[in-house]
Amino acid sequence: QVLLGESGGGLAQAGGSLRLSCAPSGIMFSDSIMAWFRQAPGKEREFVAAISWSGLNTDYADSVKGRFTISKDNAKITVYLQMNNLKPGDTAVYYCAAGRGRGSYSYVGRYNYWGQGTQVTVSS
Repeated sequence: QVLLGESGGGLAQAGGSLRLSCAPSGIMFSDSIMAWFRQAPGKEREFVAAISWSGLNTDYADSVKGRFTISKDNAKITVYLQMNNLKPGDTAVYYCAAGRGRGSYSYVGRYNYWGQGTQVTVSS
């Protein structure tokens, strides 16, 4: 069992920044993957970014490349999503997720554990 504690959402203006944090508790494995997904009202949940447990491999959705950065603090066992140059289209509930194994980082089905979600609202 893995529990994911998220924090850091809130309100930002377009062009601003926010940082989300996710601290997993429970047993993690060397092939664990940590990811962020988001879901806007009336839309399906979509992949944002992911990082391997080693921190060596990352992947991003095209819509956030160059603006968002996913990172992992091994000492604190926390995953961060630094979001810069925010746009109103980034408004959504952001979910932290944890999964294992090989395959595409963006495949929602590989993630077994989900956080409760944190709201990010970007005003124009």
